[in-house]
Amino acid sequence: MASTSLVLLGGISAFVVTTSGCGGGGYPTSTFHALDGSAGSSGGGGDATAYDGPALSDGSLMFNCGSLACNQVSCADGGTTSLSGTVYDPAGKVPLYNVVVYIPTTQVQPITTGATCDPCGGEATGNPLVSALTDATGHFVLTNVPAGVPIPLVLQLGKWRRQITVPAVRACATAPLTNINTMRLPKNHTEGDIPHIALTTGGADPLECLLRKIGIDDAEFTTAGGTGRVHLYAGSGVPGEVPPLVASSSFAPSLNGGAVFADAQTMWDSPTTLDAYDIVLMACEGQQNAGTKPPAALQAMSDFESQGGRVFASHWHDYWFEDGPPPLPSTGSWTDLTPPPPDPSDGMLDTSFPKGQAFHDWLANVGGLDANGQLPIHQPKHNLNSAGVGAQQWITLQNPNTSPPGQTAVEYMTFNTPLDVDAGAQCGRVVYSDLHVSSGATNDAGIPLGDETGQPFPNGCVTTDLSPQEKALEFMLFDLSSCIQNDSQSPQPPQ
Repeated sequence: MASTSLVLLGGISAFVVTTSGCGGGGYPTSTFHALDGSAGSSGGGGDATAYDGPALSDGSLMFNCGSLACNQVSCADGGTTSLSGTVYDPAGKVPLYNVVVYIPTTQVQPITTGATCDPCGGEATGNPLVSALTDATGHFVLTNVPAGVPIPLVLQLGKWRRQITVPAVRACATAPLTNINTMRLPKNHTEGDIPHIALTTGGADPLECLLRKIGIDDAEFTTAGGTGRVHLYAGSGVPGEVPPLVASSSFAPSLNGGAVFADAQTMWDSPTTLDAYDIVLMACEGQQNAGTKPPAALQAMSDFESQGGRVFASHWHDYWFEDGPPPLPSTGSWTDLTPPPPDPSDGMLDTSFPKGQAFHDWLANVGGLDANGQLPIHQPKHNLNSAGVGAQQWITLQNPNTSPPGQTAVEYMTFNTPLDVDAGAQCGRVVYSDLHVSSGATNDAGIPLGDETGQPFPNGCVTTDLSPQEKALEFMLFDLSSCIQNDSQSPQPPQ
């Protein structure tokens, strides 16, 4: 039997659970404390806590016997001991799809930063006992969980990861986890793992402001070489087709306080610098700016993708693929002269593949679709007629401004890399967006919904709520982060 006592650890109330094994032998003490500093509970609770206990010499997280599996129980009439909940983005506002939720039985391994090959099935370390994926509402149910002991729980989506501990669940009961502040991905590196992101600013897309909206703390935004998980680089920032009112905050490529962003070319011209990141996000610069993307940079970006890097490219960053090394040009039927569709236009979601259906259902759940089940899009563009070899379209619309009218424009497209290998051997992923983050619309106060005020970051980020197309982009950014799988197949939890 386990005995429980209350002690103080550095001024924090904590429960100490002294355990004995299946054969009567004792096991080392384990402790856990509440994330908010209050005392945890050793029985029946649904609020999660941060794990703060030692492992055994072999790394196992053992509480009540030789393994957490010893605390799985058989319930009458087909019942089960279960945990349920919803996982949210770091802001705690938007539920997330395809998050892996699992109970480890050994210590999880550190996440390697940089371009790594992460196919689905291997991202969940710690020898999972039971696992589940969140659905299009962000909800999950874990069944056959250990009863009567604190439960270590991992929330993971690619290299986003948070580890918590759930107080003991009564046998054959269901414990709902309802504390949103706990059931969200980390806002900063002290709460858990965040991918190492390079973000290049531009003249049309305030991507840096979008990352703040999804909940990343300001302290995580630094210039190149800083300690933050998001490094900001200055793209060319040519206004191009964007009127002054919607000129992005990247027109002042510096942090509040004066630190100036390094030029984006210093990042993508250097394979060593590029490969140190997990994800590269590139905001539209207003034009292709081919002179800043020499052949060596095109090859370096292609190699980064093939080695497991993740890339988001907006509008005129189509240059990386249209003019990239083969076989990248084959990913789509590219065009640079087609007139853009009307602003706004209705985007149609492709539900012919599993993730596409989930994308539709997720957007409907978070209020991103109109009454006709379509996505309202401001500033749609037409640089992609169709997805090509190895690529998947997600959002399309019919462009009445083409000749003849009504030709298809692809607004979101993805592909996995390398393109010339079997799906099971692919390591990286690309999202191409042919619509701008900044929507071109304003709120009742006349403030652009895309957060564009032309001030240093983060002063230029003035809105907090996501527009429908920003919600769509949030889905695509987290999907970009997830493990690599064939999009024609439904995601499965790790075994």
